[in-house]
Amino acid sequence: MRRFVIGTAGHVDHGKTTLVHALTGVDTDRLPEEKARGITIELGFAPWQIDPETAVSIIDVPGHRRLVHTMIAGATGIELVLLVVAADEGVMPQTREHIAACELLGVRRAVVAITKADRVERELAELAGEEVSELLRGRIQHDVVVCSAKTGEGSMRSAPR
Repeated sequence: MRRFVIGTAGHVDHGKTTLVHALTGVDTDRLPEEKARGITIELGFAPWQIDPETAVSIIDVPGHRRLVHTMIAGATGIELVLLVVAADEGVMPQTREHIAACELLGVRRAVVAITKADRVERELAELAGEEVSELLRGRIQHDVVVCSAKTGEGSMRSAPR
């Protein structure tokens, strides 16, 4: 069996935890304060059995700027980053900080999830994907998935390297 670790990254409120829940069925926000505030404060963990031969452990990290130290702790040792960017906002400050942290930690592969696609026209979601691809080009190998945890939409395209 193949096992590997994926860590989330991205700006606060771009849908990291919601996406992890949609993929795994696990709500990684377990603390009462996280539930009350609607943001991730501590690292969350979710197992994901992709197929009979592939098991993944997902580390869900906070996106708030005051919690970047917790994000870095969670990103240590990940093999792939699930970089989450909301289609209705695009690249934001913590997106950039999380990318820089992943680079410093030696993460060289990413799947970019352009979330909340149900909130915008398809062209705007694709534009957000292009914005992230431009930021990652030459830095981190990546593919882009435009998706919505709400509707289940999701399609992947390979990004130019």
